Amino acid sequence: MSKFWNPLIKQLEPYVPGEQLDDPAIIKLNTNENPFPPSPKVLKAIQEESVKLQLYPSPTVDELREEIGSFFSLKKEQVFVGNGSDEVLAFSFMTFFEPGKTIKYPDITYSFYPAFAKLYQLDVEEVALEDDFSLPVEAFFQSEGGVIFPNPNAPSSLYVKIEAIEEILKNNPDQVVIIDEAYVDFAEASAVSLIDSYPNLLVVQTLSKSRSLAGLRVGLALGHPDLIEGLNRAKDSFNSYTMDRLAIVGAIEAFKDTAYFEKTKQEIIAVREYFRQELEKRNFYVLPSQTNFVLASPSDMEAEKLFTQLKQEGFLIRYFNQPKLENYVRISIGTQEQMSKLLDAIDRIIKK
Repeated sequence: MSKFWNPLIKQLEPYVPGEQLDDPAIIKLNTNENPFPPSPKVLKAIQEESVKLQLYPSPTVDELREEIGSFFSLKKEQVFVGNGSDEVLAFSFMTFFEPGKTIKYPDITYSFYPAFAKLYQLDVEEVALEDDFSLPVEAFFQSEGGVIFPNPNAPSSLYVKIEAIEEILKNNPDQVVIIDEAYVDFAEASAVSLIDSYPNLLVVQTLSKSRSLAGLRVGLALGHPDLIEGLNRAKDSFNSYTMDRLAIVGAIEAFKDTAYFEKTKQEIIAVREYFRQELEKRNFYVLPSQTNFVLASPSDMEAEKLFTQLKQEGFLIRYFNQPKLENYVRISIGTQEQMSKLLDAIDRIIKK
């Protein structure tokens, strides 16, 4: 810790991402990446755009915003884009949450939220999930400073129905409610359908999961034009060019190629259900996931021991050493072949 750091930096607890190992022999199922490559149309557009890298990208990113708006039946003015959904979330915390007013998010949730809250010096009420990891909807009513939670939640994988989200919106009319939908394409429905009815709703999504673009860093927010204007004010006070040319054209093609998106998404959902059933056959308790991962608890050994031994076998999964999660592991859904190999490894470990 340097004497040159200011007091705020000294007290921050940065977000810790899942382990990244540059070993092709490792089967990596710990960061919820898509096992399929991007659409060939995305790769073609990026290659063609690469000859223009001497030029700045568009600061307003109108073409991408129009494409996203068309996909969701919204206007361009209802769309904000940024360098990954983490940046979009950071701008959202900065824009809509105010120091001195307590915001609410679940006690088990995306671990970047506490990092953002400390960065912006926000007061927080962590709402305890129920014993089954479900969201206590009424506990999010009448928030002083605003509400944020993922839907489906991470790392629990559980989904909150649209009707419940609408109740939270109705009971926070003067505060912004942010629904972080990183995994919603693997779930029942998006809260985007509520945007035109609730000016206090902001929906955040990413192209990292269902559109295979984790390495391109594209995130977006959808909401009332007044909310989007606020996000643009924050962005343009920080960096007018948060998205590069390659990300812009790649994201446009990703939204255009709906056939590839649907095909790969449905395959991941099918493999998820296969894998869930296979884990249950092996005496695991598995939460009913609506994401591209499962949260599972082994009955025949400690979760941390399973995590450690799978790493020795060449598999990376995620273990969270924190209350309520200490006997669970989170496993990303890969290809059918990858999940079959993982099950073989689990069988070997259990047999030992």
